[in-house]
Amino acid sequence: MSTIIEQPRYSCALSALQTVLAIPRALPIVHAGPGCASKAFGAVAGAAGYQGEGFGGGAAVTCTNTGEEDVVFGGENKLRKTIEGALKVLDGDLFVVVSGCTSDIVGDDSIHVAEEYRKKGYPIVGTETAGFKGNNYYGHEIVERAIIEEFVGDVEPQVRKGLVNVFSVVPYQDPFWRGDLQEIKGLLKGIGLEVNILYGYESKGVSEWKDIPNAQFNLVLSPWMGVDIGELLKKKYETPYLHYQVLPVGAQETSQFLRTVGEFAGLPKEQVETVITKEEDVFYQYLISITDFIADLRNNLPHEFYTVADSAYALGTSKFLVEELGFIPRGVYIIDDAQGKNAKLIEKAVDGLGKEFQGLVRIEADGGHIEKDIRSKINSGKKSLLLGSTWEKNLAAETASEHLFLSIPINDGVVVNRTYLGYKGGLRLLEDIYDGIFKNGNIARTTLTTLG
Repeated sequence: MSTIIEQPRYSCALSALQTVLAIPRALPIVHAGPGCASKAFGAVAGAAGYQGEGFGGGAAVTCTNTGEEDVVFGGENKLRKTIEGALKVLDGDLFVVVSGCTSDIVGDDSIHVAEEYRKKGYPIVGTETAGFKGNNYYGHEIVERAIIEEFVGDVEPQVRKGLVNVFSVVPYQDPFWRGDLQEIKGLLKGIGLEVNILYGYESKGVSEWKDIPNAQFNLVLSPWMGVDIGELLKKKYETPYLHYQVLPVGAQETSQFLRTVGEFAGLPKEQVETVITKEEDVFYQYLISITDFIADLRNNLPHEFYTVADSAYALGTSKFLVEELGFIPRGVYIIDDAQGKNAKLIEKAVDGLGKEFQGLVRIEADGGHIEKDIRSKINSGKKSLLLGSTWEKNLAAETASEHLFLSIPINDGVVVNRTYLGYKGGLRLLEDIYDGIFKNGNIARTTLTTLG
């Protein structure tokens, strides 16, 4: 039986059209009713800090706009006409058909129709991403699987030592995906690897996807998202994969991440350690430089925190706050709505966080339940930090708490290339947290006085 939830933190499977748009020069063809594509764009791009249309995206992507006649008589012919028109006028390297509820309910075979044109030599694949089948995590994986199975296809791998494919955050669902993937690629290149990052401005687009079979290994950097794709590639091309469950935020976790990847890739240990030593030296010099500020304004700084975000960011940032900044966790709410084996993978990642998090991590997609739990715990007499969405910002204002954006929806903020990953990202997180206390005013210094 379905249920109604408050403040949903994800969209339907059709929002995978944004996954397509995250691949440079890839374009979606939507087989759905009027308004579906526009709402999907608004839910996971507009509400992710106003990230814009990108290449051929936005609220007016190619769509069949199926109506009553298509429901009664079927919409496959209309889809064919729409595909033919798109192939004639749009300049893309890859086209992906994504279908909505209407077309899937009446039984239109979007996959077969796309295959007709692929057999003619066009770079196109088909998927079935009806909203009733799952959320946009599901749709994201469906699109990845379709591109690998139908577009990359059955080829003989020409393995290049040092090449790694990265499967990590879900574009747009993670509002910082562009900056995150750029930072991940930079970290891996820094220790001597060649990287297919697959999405975003650091990706070469379709050529990277075609290059997937040639990787030495695949990196799944997430508590659970991408594991099934790692298994698919292991079976299809016999490519091993490394599953690293915690996003690296700050020096401690990033250094551990690089050591783990370096060992798995067979890189010389001294090569990796040289990079780590240099990065840690810079990181901790910056960290030490802020200790005077922390000591002086300690009465104004938050010490407890609540995190509301996807499992990848919720666990990575929470671990950093506890282990490197000394914060006290009061609640970590994971909004992925993962089920079955995926929920167990998240639980396994949680088990590795440490005793400080025992009993405080909860997989919960209902924002109403999250808000109720935070209200029952939060003490207005203590300084608290709420990391989450626009909804948590409103709650922070009510409870005199500090707030930082970490998850969608972000309806009152702009995201360009922000990231909290890696060494630099950890420092950015530190800066944004402590900078936030000035935005609420009423700063009472403990030792310094204001001149003038």
